[in-house]
Amino acid sequence: MEIKLVRLAVNGGIGFGAQLSPKQLLHLSKYLPEDSEIELTTFQQLIIQVPEDNLVQIRNELELIGLSCYSVGNYVKSLRTCGFCKGAEEEGMPVAIELNNRIAGKEVPFTLRPAYTGCPTACGEPLVNDIGVIKQRDAYDLYLGGKANGLDAQTGQLFKNDLQPDELYKLVDQIIDVYAKNGKKREKFSKFLNRFGIDQLKQQLNVV
Repeated sequence: MEIKLVRLAVNGGIGFGAQLSPKQLLHLSKYLPEDSEIELTTFQQLIIQVPEDNLVQIRNELELIGLSCYSVGNYVKSLRTCGFCKGAEEEGMPVAIELNNRIAGKEVPFTLRPAYTGCPTACGEPLVNDIGVIKQRDAYDLYLGGKANGLDAQTGQLFKNDLQPDELYKLVDQIIDVYAKNGKKREKFSKFLNRFGIDQLKQQLNVV
C-alpha cells in the first residue's frame, strides 16, 4: 500500500536568528530518506514530507523538542523576523511571538507572507512582504502590500503607525479576515489590495 506524504514546514520558532540545535536536526533526519533533499525557504522554514496518517503524532514530537510546525499551502506563513540583535525586550520579541501565534496557519486565498523587524533598520524585510511590522521606539508601524519579486515589485504602504501591541494584533487579525472573506481564489494579497483598495480597507476597519 502506497504511503501518502504531506508537506510540513518546520522552523525553530521566533528567537535570536531562528537557530536550530543539533538535537533538533538529528530528530528531523528521521523523516528524511537518504536520497531526499530538504527545502529551505526564504521564510526561515525547512520543508519536510511526512506520512499523512502520522501527521499529528509527528507534529507533537517535533513541538516537544522546541520546533514550530506549520501547514504548507494557502495559509498565513510564520512570521519572518530580524535577529533581535539589540535584545528581546528592546526589539519586541514577545510581541513578534504573540503576533505569530495569532496569525500563522490561518487559511487565506493565497499564501500570505508577514514580516517583522525590531528597529528602523528593517533587516527582517517588512517592506517587501505582504504584511510588514516595524517597531519604532515603544510603538509599531504597519505596512501592507509589499512585493519582493517580479517586474511589479514594490514596497508596502504605511497603513497605520504608532500602534500599541493590542491595537496591532487586532488590526492585523481584521485585515487577514477581510482578505479571507473578500479575496478571490489564488489572488495574491498585493493584487487584492489593488482591487479592493487601501482606502476602502481603512474605511471598513475604521482606520484614520
